[in-house]
Amino acid sequence: MSVRRLCLAMLSEGDATGYEIRKEATSGCFSYFEDASYGSIYPALAKLEKEGLVTMREEKQPGKPARKVYSITQTGRDALLDMLREDLPPDIYRSPFLLVAMSAEQVGGKAIRRAIDLQIEQTRHKLQQLSELKSRITDKPLNRGILWGINYGIDCMIQKIGYLEANRAELEAIADGDGNGSQPQAAAPVQTPQAAE
Repeated sequence: MSVRRLCLAMLSEGDATGYEIRKEATSGCFSYFEDASYGSIYPALAKLEKEGLVTMREEKQPGKPARKVYSITQTGRDALLDMLREDLPPDIYRSPFLLVAMSAEQVGGKAIRRAIDLQIEQTRHKLQQLSELKSRITDKPLNRGILWGINYGIDCMIQKIGYLEANRAELEAIADGDGNGSQPQAAAPVQTPQAAE
């Protein structure tokens, strides 16, 4: 059901090909919601078309195969609203970093320092992406929910960076063989351009 909901949500913003849906689902503004692969997107689109929730048209391209462009129908918009109103399962959070952190004593200090540095760097990159996305969204009534969601993501990234920076010494001490590392501290505020609004 989640890939169906994701496809309909993207198509409610405008017509798209399966490739464009996949791109938005992996690196665009829809990449924070569901995990969608080509292997799940195309069957979902075919089923949505069969059910009359989307339509498909072929657009010719010079020297290339015709591209299939999908559009949401009014029935699809109604179905999307029904899906969005359903009780949702809990968010799923998976982190390869936390597996490394749990094994700090085994992997050692060098690997832990590298993992923490990389985690901070990756999170700062995501924070920058969200800040750039926010700068492209106009503040009008239809976009207020989008901006709220982006601000939520920005705050989560800021808190994550703050916790990693404030508590890295404890994990490093564990990895270095000092099981008496300092106790976790409250995350220090992290300020970034456009994030502190």
